Amino acid sequence: MMTDRSEPDAGARGVKPRILVLANQKGGVGKTTTAINLGTALAAIGEKVLIVDLDPQGNASTGLGIDRKSREVSTYHVLAGEASIAESITETVVPGLYVAPSTLDLLGIELEIANERDRAHRLRIAIQGLMAEKVIDPFTYVLIDCPPSLNLLTINALTAADAVLVPLQCEFFALEGLSQLLKTVEQVRSALNPELTIHGVVLTMFDPRNNLSGQVVADVREFMGDKVYETMIPRNVRVSEAPSHGKPVLLYDIKCTGSQAYLRLASEIIQRERSLRAA
Repeated sequence: MMTDRSEPDAGARGVKPRILVLANQKGGVGKTTTAINLGTALAAIGEKVLIVDLDPQGNASTGLGIDRKSREVSTYHVLAGEASIAESITETVVPGLYVAPSTLDLLGIELEIANERDRAHRLRIAIQGLMAEKVIDPFTYVLIDCPPSLNLLTINALTAADAVLVPLQCEFFALEGLSQLLKTVEQVRSALNPELTIHGVVLTMFDPRNNLSGQVVADVREFMGDKVYETMIPRNVRVSEAPSHGKPVLLYDIKCTGSQAYLRLASEIIQRERSLRAA
C-alpha cells in the first residue's frame, strides 16, 4: 500500500495531480504498454504517479508485477462503491509509481451500476476523494488505462480526466480509429466534462524501414498538427518482452530504444504541461 514521505501535506502544497486518460477503442495500439512505461519514465524523473487500471484484463497491473491473488481491493470495488481508491492503491517495484489494480470483476460493473444516476462519474468522485485526503507527497500524475472499447469504463475515465493521451499505431487504419475517438471525446466534453482536452497523440510501433509507417506519420501530423508528440515509440522486441517478466521496459532494459523513447516522451509531456501552465 501507499507509503508517505516527509514532505508538506497536499493541502499545504495545493497540489492537484494532472489526470491523463490513455484511450483508443482499437486494441493492440500500445495503450497499456504506454501507460506502464510512461508512468515509469515519469516516476524516474521525479514525479509521483498513480496508474488506474480500468481494463478488466488487468494487463497494466500484471505488467507492473502485481500478482492477481494480491488484488484484494481493485478498481471494481472502487466503481461499485465498496472501497475508496486509496484502499486499492498498491506499490510497484518502481519507486514513486503506484497502481490501482484491475480484476475480471470489472466485466460486470456496467450492468451493476447502469441504473445509477452517477454511473458516469464514479471514477471522478473516487479521485476527488483521494485528492481531498491529507496525503504527504501527493501524486502529481494520474494515468488511467482504459479497455479497448468505448464502454462505461472508458466514459468514466474520460469524465474523470483533464486530458486524453491517444496512443496510435503506425498502421493503415490509424486515422479512421482516431476520428471515432475524437467524436467520443467531443460528446463527453459536451455532456459530462467540459474541461476535457486532447493532450496529445503518441505514435507507437514505428518502423522506419516500413514506408507505410512513414506515410501514417505524415498523415497524422497533417491531421492533428502540433497535438502529435515529436517522440515516436519504435517497434522494439525488448518492449514486447518486458510484460512477461512483470516489469516495465525501463527496468527490463534501460538502454534499449523503447526505454529511451519513453523517457523522451515523459520529458516532452512535462514540457507541454509547463507550457500549458504558462499560457
